[in-house]
Amino acid sequence: MEKKILAIIPARGGSKSIPRKNIKDLAGKPMIAYIIKTVQKVRDINRIIVSTEDKEIATVAKQWGAEVPFLRPERLATDKVPTLPVLQHVLEELKNRENYIPDYVLLVYPTSPLLRPERIQDAITLALTHDAESVVSGTLVKGHYWQKTGDEYHRLYPVAVENRQLTVPLFKENGALYLNKTAVLSSRIVGETMWPLLMEEGETVDVDEPADFQQVEKIMLSR
Repeated sequence: MEKKILAIIPARGGSKSIPRKNIKDLAGKPMIAYIIKTVQKVRDINRIIVSTEDKEIATVAKQWGAEVPFLRPERLATDKVPTLPVLQHVLEELKNRENYIPDYVLLVYPTSPLLRPERIQDAITLALTHDAESVVSGTLVKGHYWQKTGDEYHRLYPVAVENRQLTVPLFKENGALYLNKTAVLSSRIVGETMWPLLMEEGETVDVDEPADFQQVEKIMLSR
């Protein structure tokens, strides 16, 4: 049976590091346009909704083919609000307005303009093949890690000192995509059982600072 998969792209208007970054011109297009066009190329995605409180972002998102059936409340648009209540707001509104309840929710951000549609399809295939609660993108990293407590640092991983080549690698989220069964989002952003979608280091860039924006723009222009 075909699953209903909803893509949600959060894009609030406020940004301190890069003003108006979600619609800032990136190699000839507003940055949010790239992730919208990427998701449109994924055959199993049924709907694409941008969650924003900003009317200009809403207009741009619609111009590039996304839905913005309602605006996000201002209380959910501050930099201190986590993503989970934003997703819950979208799902609640869709249920109340349309009685629409997707089977899976794909979370992607405008700040991942290099994300490729094949990787999103890989995540969907993983989820459907394994009936996974969640699929999260990331990379494998090796190393010795320390955690600061007060003024001191304590060994976090590995607990026992060993050669780096013997260390079991850790999975590090890269923030490019999260795919969840809708039921998971009633209480958490990732389910208790998660399948990793492994990416290469540098395959995607999270545009958070001006240097990230410049790096991605250079890549875009080189293509």
